[in-house]
Amino acid sequence: MKIEQYISQLLYRYQCVAVPGFGAFLTETQSAQLQESTTSFFPPKKMISFNANLKNNDGLLAHHIAQAEKTSYDYAVSAIQFEVFNWKKRLETHGVLSFKNIGTFRLNADANLVFTSEDTNNYLTTSFGLSPFVSPMVKRELFEKAVEAKTLVEEPVIRHTLTLAPEEEMEETKGQRYPFLRYAAIFVLGLGITSSVAYSIYQKQIENETLLVETSVQKKVQNKIQEATFFIESPIPSVTLAVNTTPKKEVSSLKYHIMAGAYRSEENANKELRALKKLGYEAKRIPENKNGLYPVVYGSYATFAEAQKAQKEIIEYENPDAWILIQTL
Repeated sequence: MKIEQYISQLLYRYQCVAVPGFGAFLTETQSAQLQESTTSFFPPKKMISFNANLKNNDGLLAHHIAQAEKTSYDYAVSAIQFEVFNWKKRLETHGVLSFKNIGTFRLNADANLVFTSEDTNNYLTTSFGLSPFVSPMVKRELFEKAVEAKTLVEEPVIRHTLTLAPEEEMEETKGQRYPFLRYAAIFVLGLGITSSVAYSIYQKQIENETLLVETSVQKKVQNKIQEATFFIESPIPSVTLAVNTTPKKEVSSLKYHIMAGAYRSEENANKELRALKKLGYEAKRIPENKNGLYPVVYGSYATFAEAQKAQKEIIEYENPDAWILIQTL
């Protein structure tokens, strides 16, 4: 059973998804980001991290699998244990373990898990339909030139006004001997007012052009939102199977097995089998699994209660890591 897809489904709804015996996936919301160098905008998203110390079973994942697979909670717990066992074997053999849309695990020099999240999937449901986009640059060279032009025009106006004021007082006291200076002052003042009005009109034009650019950007954003897709993997559809009513042998009804170990070498699996039989267990080998391992069990039982009772004794006196595999052989 591939339980990665069920973990991915739960990450959309919960901040913590624990995998018993392995660790927990944690989510943290990251706000929208702006990359100024490329004028790129990124929507809010959930960042995925991993904590190898949170290994307890909170029941969330097992209940979700039981509902999706239409099976019992105990069977889901057993399936998770078996899958975690395969994950650890894969890490020991290949040194890497990848989960689609979640991330990749590797073992460092100290044999500790190092998790790298995958950024292709956004688990934040409130960001539905939002995708990164690049905004065009807004050019402001014309606006800066207009400010410089206004400064150059206004400075002479102030300078002449301050210079002409004393001369006009002298003209009035001397019988207005230089009337042309008054007309020159009026001309300069009018020129300054005209420049101010022209600059205001030009500034209004710049604001209108900026508004047109912003409106164009908003239209592009809306188009991106309409084109965006948001994919959530749904549970595996149920399959209707024909039930064989032919009576089976008693051995086939023993679907609860207490695992002693799974060996890559068939010879080692046979050695373990002989050793367990010498200790008095009704041990046996079960068929090779999909990972090429040869499992050996302490015994098989018809009910889960019987298997649990035997498991407690084995954990106490023989193997503390013994666990129950639910599988019809």
